[in-house]
Amino acid sequence: MSATPRPASLPEPARSYLAAPCLAPVWVAVRTKLEKGALAPTGTVSVDLDTDAAERISGLLGAGSKPLRPGRRRLDLAALDAALRGSAAQAGLVAVVADLTGSALVDRAAVRAHDRQVRTDLYGTLDAALAASGCAAAPWAPTFCDGVRRAGVLSKAGEDAWDAVDAFGQVLGEIVAARALPTHPAPAGHPAADDPDVDDAYGGGAAGGPLMLGELGELATRGTGDAHGLDEGRVTAALVLRAAAAAFGAPVPTSATERRELWARLGVSPDAVSGTVMSWGLRPPGDDAWSAMMRQRANLGLVTHLTVQELEAAGVLGAHEQVAVSAPGTVVWVCENPQVLQAAARAMVPGPLLCTAGNPASAGWRLLDRLCRAGVVVRYHGDFDWPGVAIAGRLIGLDVEPWRMGAGDYDEAVAAAPGRSRVALTGREAATPWAPELAARMRTVGVAVHEEALISFLLADLADAAAGLSD
Repeated sequence: MSATPRPASLPEPARSYLAAPCLAPVWVAVRTKLEKGALAPTGTVSVDLDTDAAERISGLLGAGSKPLRPGRRRLDLAALDAALRGSAAQAGLVAVVADLTGSALVDRAAVRAHDRQVRTDLYGTLDAALAASGCAAAPWAPTFCDGVRRAGVLSKAGEDAWDAVDAFGQVLGEIVAARALPTHPAPAGHPAADDPDVDDAYGGGAAGGPLMLGELGELATRGTGDAHGLDEGRVTAALVLRAAAAAFGAPVPTSATERRELWARLGVSPDAVSGTVMSWGLRPPGDDAWSAMMRQRANLGLVTHLTVQELEAAGVLGAHEQVAVSAPGTVVWVCENPQVLQAAARAMVPGPLLCTAGNPASAGWRLLDRLCRAGVVVRYHGDFDWPGVAIAGRLIGLDVEPWRMGAGDYDEAVAAAPGRSRVALTGREAATPWAPELAARMRTVGVAVHEEALISFLLADLADAAAGLSD
């Protein structure tokens, strides 16, 4: 309906005649005109013809047409269509152009109309999900829907959008049942949706807050059928958090900390124990029990896995941040791959060194954010591949400094890495705003170098820093 089926190859010698290189620009121009015009061979198209092209088109149009001269000429599509049908090609203009240009023609107007209808149906499904959960008249619903449209949350999700909206409706239903979000406008004089004393369907749960919905993974399993269905990056999670932000009059969360806080306001407890950030040589300066324990572990040469639960219990994170991880102005180094931290521990290279083990878990994001806000200099090194520099970009957005993550560092890494450590650079390209030339250089060289191939360089930096040889 929106594209023509590609026909069998044109018969010879018609194909050789029409596929001459001099005519290639003609068929491209005709294809563009047809695709914009609902595939109807009407109107004209202007093309530049050399001597050979002019003679071939004249020969196609036949003796009844005025011979064409070289130069810029206007071709009548209806005449071309009729001439092709009566020629040895025995096919119309649309079919011939599809064959000569290598693919079926697409009715662009029909595609746009179809896409508009799909979007209309999809947003209708989103409205239905809101209605099914009792939120059709919620005061925040228009803001939420407008934000989803403007951000392109569903259009970027492709075919996954339908399942995401369905799961969103299921999760939203549970949240509303727990009275964690308002479902209709509050009467005059009624407290606002996020008022801590709200205890009915206008917002908030019983006894001064929303009813607890349990762990995030449990809610995800019930609402989406997947324990990871509400993880960071999932479309369903983005929809739920956008709804919560609209309901609470809060900005759409952009950081792990903001997302965690918003889940908490909904009565959902994100996992606080499984995700960790690894540490080596971390010696907090305080005289509290946790800081003393960490210094003792560092003195014993032990690697420590830090969870959100531990960091909150110690007073490093949470509502009452009191314990310092490192003094302002000091440097904390961060790597992506556990093999780097393991090598540092084996060599007893002084730290402090943290390891995110890939994309940081909540413990890593929150600890690095806390360090940056406390005036600690945090320097990060990761893999020289597209996922690796994407992680680096997100961390640098927290005010983390790049560590050997420039274009020159990449060239040095490629030259130094053993052949078995070099792999083809694949995947979606990521920007490197801290060093724009890095992405360009990686694209040109086309080689990925993983962090573990550069352990000797990184450990040397840590040793130099401990010796006071680096800033």
